Amino acid sequence: MKKLILLTAVFFISLQLSAAYILIPMDTDQKDHLKAYGITFWVLNNDVEAWWLLNYRGGSFAFQHNSIFEKECLTRNISYEVIPDAQLNKILADISNQEVNQDAMKLEVAPQIAVYTPEFNTRGEKIQPWDDAVTMVLTYAEIPYETVYDREVLEGKLAKYDWLHLHHEDFTGQYGKFYRNYRNYPWYKENQAKMEELAESLGYEKVSQLKLGVVKKIQEYVSGGGFMFAMCSATDSYDIALAAEGLDICDHMYDGDPQDMSAQGKLDFSSTFAFKEFKLVQDPMIYEYSEIDNSPQTRKVIPEQDYFTLFDFSAKWDPVPTMLTQNHTRTVKGFMGQTTAYRKQFIKSDVLILGENKPAGEVRYIHGVRGKGFWTFYGGHDPEDYRHFVDDPETDLSLHPNSPGYRLILNNILFPAAKKKKRKT
Repeated sequence: MKKLILLTAVFFISLQLSAAYILIPMDTDQKDHLKAYGITFWVLNNDVEAWWLLNYRGGSFAFQHNSIFEKECLTRNISYEVIPDAQLNKILADISNQEVNQDAMKLEVAPQIAVYTPEFNTRGEKIQPWDDAVTMVLTYAEIPYETVYDREVLEGKLAKYDWLHLHHEDFTGQYGKFYRNYRNYPWYKENQAKMEELAESLGYEKVSQLKLGVVKKIQEYVSGGGFMFAMCSATDSYDIALAAEGLDICDHMYDGDPQDMSAQGKLDFSSTFAFKEFKLVQDPMIYEYSEIDNSPQTRKVIPEQDYFTLFDFSAKWDPVPTMLTQNHTRTVKGFMGQTTAYRKQFIKSDVLILGENKPAGEVRYIHGVRGKGFWTFYGGHDPEDYRHFVDDPETDLSLHPNSPGYRLILNNILFPAAKKKKRKT
């Protein structure tokens, strides 16, 4: 009888433990917002579903409790609360109230992540002497990813990935328009030589033609159901490449022959993702692609007043933009890049604006649908380095664990996990 009572007690204790949940608060109580995304991703990778509680305490996460998950939270120094299932059920019930702008999104499968980023040279060094905010925050948050570049994209390997980030690329084939200031630097010469070699090996006469081929493949990937995220110059240069298909907008120092000076009148804006009716900057000595970007030369925003505001969306009716804008603040510090922000008059009417600096007339964060897939553009280079220059050191994210700007990147990474069916192996 005593043995039976003991077994029964152990059973009920085990039942209580298994019914507990770990709540990861994402409001100002969280010690490390960035690693909180990583722990949620890790739980999904361990075949355990999670809840994303939209607009609840800054967009908190919840998943089943066990000692391994709790130990991992402690190891990563993440703020968490262990709550009984009754408390979680009450939270879910409160969230379901139609009068409350909150919702609970089930996260089912961790997305497979690819970062489109340049290859390394023979010495194992980066060809381009600048870092990438997405790869930095993925590494800091301990979220696994793989890298791809032009060859892999053209060979159709994007199909194995759910989410693609475009590194700060120049898809127009003008090497970032760094010619005026950096044409004599070894890294610039090496990058141009390597890109010309890669284009030839893949059957293209020019780097601009290679990049257009990559852009078209990525377009197919998104239309087929992929999730694409881009920052800085990978955003506007992507659309410029689409609009300029079949045109030569590269001057002789980029591709060996003069550009078509009448290209502006031949641009086709019907194929672009986000932008319309913009004019190209055809002077190769000007560090700018087009008038899409609210560039430092024309921008009237001083650093102390450089903030943009995230829009509030209906969590129950607009869950996608709500996920993409989850944060512990609605005001985010601005930051510059080769492409800093988008002039509102050049944004297509069907594009969803997620964040803008209204007084400056500029948009920082946009989203749209393409076929069965989604894309998001985010202006600027590094959310915690206001004006990042070539050869500047990488940002130490351990000094910015609660960065609102970096949280927007990580929202995009978890977004594809929402109600996603598990891939067949």
